[in-house]
Amino acid sequence: MSEEKVGNRNLVILGAIIVQLCLGSIYAWSFFQTALRGGAYTWSAFFTQLPFAAGLASFALFMIFAGRWQDRIGPRKVATVGGVLLGIGYILAFMVDIVAAGNEMVGTMWLIITYGIIGGAGIGFAYVCPIAALVKWFPDKKGTITGIAVAGFGGGALVFGYVEEFLLGMFNVPTTLQVGTPFLILGITYLVLVVLGAQVLTNPPEGWLPAGYTPPTTTADGKGLDIMPGEMIRTASFWLLWLMFVFAATAGLMTLGNVKSAALEVDPVGGAAFAAVIVGVMSLLNAAGRIVWGAVSDRLGRANTMITMFLVLAVGMFAFAYITTLAVDWVAVMLIASLIGFCFGGNFALFPSATADFWGSKNVGKNYGVMFTAYGIAGITGAFVAGPIVDATGSYFMAFVVTGVLAIIAVVFTLVLKFMRKPSQ
Repeated sequence: MSEEKVGNRNLVILGAIIVQLCLGSIYAWSFFQTALRGGAYTWSAFFTQLPFAAGLASFALFMIFAGRWQDRIGPRKVATVGGVLLGIGYILAFMVDIVAAGNEMVGTMWLIITYGIIGGAGIGFAYVCPIAALVKWFPDKKGTITGIAVAGFGGGALVFGYVEEFLLGMFNVPTTLQVGTPFLILGITYLVLVVLGAQVLTNPPEGWLPAGYTPPTTTADGKGLDIMPGEMIRTASFWLLWLMFVFAATAGLMTLGNVKSAALEVDPVGGAAFAAVIVGVMSLLNAAGRIVWGAVSDRLGRANTMITMFLVLAVGMFAFAYITTLAVDWVAVMLIASLIGFCFGGNFALFPSATADFWGSKNVGKNYGVMFTAYGIAGITGAFVAGPIVDATGSYFMAFVVTGVLAIIAVVFTLVLKFMRKPSQ
């Protein structure tokens, strides 16, 4: 059993939201991406994708170790380590202009190492802790509580997107401090807030259940099953869920990482003037989607909810592809991007709760850490879908078409999973 002391489970929710809000700022990368493609930089679209992709891949990789570690020693210590690493990654990224000295390749490599690998590792260590703790505190509302736990992550780009835009605007001069100083300020902020939020993350006592709650026999918990990752990955259900996660997350991440640049392509004037509004509203819907889709899945079942969500996501991707061929207003971009964000956010409520349903809550930190490698792969595929296609064609049209097709494939895989696991639905 964890060494964590028993705490107030509502206080754990507060700590989870504070931590996740800071971690979710990675979704506001499009502001840094735009700065690196213009002004004193003029980096290629592909190079500006790589730090973001590295951050997502590192996030997913280190979450495997974090899940195992927090299951042993509790969420507080592991989340604290995550906050320290996140802060250090951003603080070291402050030196990008000094290290790069105008060299695009060197600057990209420095951001991959600092912002991407180190900062992403911090996110990976901290991210799983609130989810694993709250699933144990609220076994009767797995979908809803997971949605609340990660809503802060989706909302991080809303809050810190405005902060990043303000900081980049403040230092937006043709000198060597265009993006460096914002990294420094954000790094100190994240280090302090994540470490503080981590201090209230606790686990309930072994075997604790809410008063009057009896786990349904249609879940792994109800059957007394607490599957370990080694056994989980030998099931067909795991690989179907994993691929569904990859395809759906690729679509959302590609949009999140490029929404500002895509808005400028569709509406150069409005896209520039209202970029923070577009990213902010998309982030708000991203956060809302985590709560809404999670709550819906508690009533309709995970598979039924996933099918609906992936279909809506596909519509959003094809719609975005269509508007890149037109001269439309930035409002259209915001509405479609927000729909995509709403569906993308649902992934982070549905997949951890499905993991707990199928393989138990006791080892959900370990198991979801393995499942979450799909997100890391999606971060890489999202960058490679967008960067090379945009550089080659000069448009985001084909990038959105490809990711729309991936969302349709996710629907097909969900239908197969539903057929295979009818008793668990």
